[in-house]
Amino acid sequence: MFVARSIAADHKDLIHDVSYDFHGRRMATCSSDQSVKVWDKSDNGEWNCTASWKTHSGSVWRVTWAHPEFGQVLASCSFDRTAAVWEEIVGESNDKQRGHSHWIKRTTLVDSRTSVTDVKFAPKHMGLMLTTCSADGVMRIYEAPDVMNLSQWSLQQEISCKLSCSCISWSPSSSRAHAPMIAVGSDDSNTSYSGKVHIYEYIENTRKYAKAEHLMTVTDPVHDIAFAPNLGRSFHVLAIATKDVRIFKLIPMRREVTAGSSGPTKLQVQIVAQFDNHNSQVWRVSWNISSTLLASSGDDGCVRLWKANYMDNWKCTAILRGDGSPVAGSSSQAAVPSTAGGPQHVLLQASSAGRKKAQLMPG
Repeated sequence: MFVARSIAADHKDLIHDVSYDFHGRRMATCSSDQSVKVWDKSDNGEWNCTASWKTHSGSVWRVTWAHPEFGQVLASCSFDRTAAVWEEIVGESNDKQRGHSHWIKRTTLVDSRTSVTDVKFAPKHMGLMLTTCSADGVMRIYEAPDVMNLSQWSLQQEISCKLSCSCISWSPSSSRAHAPMIAVGSDDSNTSYSGKVHIYEYIENTRKYAKAEHLMTVTDPVHDIAFAPNLGRSFHVLAIATKDVRIFKLIPMRREVTAGSSGPTKLQVQIVAQFDNHNSQVWRVSWNISSTLLASSGDDGCVRLWKANYMDNWKCTAILRGDGSPVAGSSSQAAVPSTAGGPQHVLLQASSAGRKKAQLMPG
């Protein structure tokens, strides 16, 4: 049974992104009102806004948390052509705000010439790195050489993706068998360009990322993309939000190891599932921590939950309206698998439907 809790977010314009921290006890929202708000969950389950500040001079498209190993750190990106890194600090004893925390800007990344459409931190085993993508089709990878000094970020690589970029996702696999990997989606509306999702892999010899694959069957604009948590699998699972929900399996092909082999791993691409149940554009896809459950939200005003059986056949297990009420006839009472100790949150994003409230299911 799902319990919806409505939060009066008090943003003055569209909410474009909602992001949970690693433990699911903190949440950040961002909006076209140029602000970011941070919410903390109290012991009684209520969400309280503990910080709100103007972050950019344009609409803020995305906000994301770094792993708590690096402190309380957020990154945001905006139509104003910049991305920014923010850190929460607690007032010193001689500070009039003693014991009170506040967020300060550590750096502004100004390399993009157009709107920065997404920003994501790398998995923690890679250190403090982040990647951005822009409407001009350029993906940029940054690294903080000293994790104690978040004001210094070095641009490691710029990759031209040829098409306008809308979303990015790092592969979370920490297996030595898998090189670091980034998927990039494009929302270019020209359907004559096939392959709106590109996969880039880190090449040890050159210390650069190179294109390993592009998904030729994805021809419609892509709004969101998400690698599933790996959990020791030999292959990768990738969810894509476009005019429908799609789940792909990316299987690394064995290659002969030779002295000159320095290219990316060949990937066998299999489409595992494709659902048009939203009957509209799909805006967000999000996995639970054990990769057994996928949530999607779309212009139909619903969150849909997808789950695979032991035969790897995916089906919809629950449908929830924007107000949290179950849709008649949906199996909304279906058991939801445990997230192995992690938070069990499903997001309903308000990027297109114009809702100014964040919705959380379950609490």
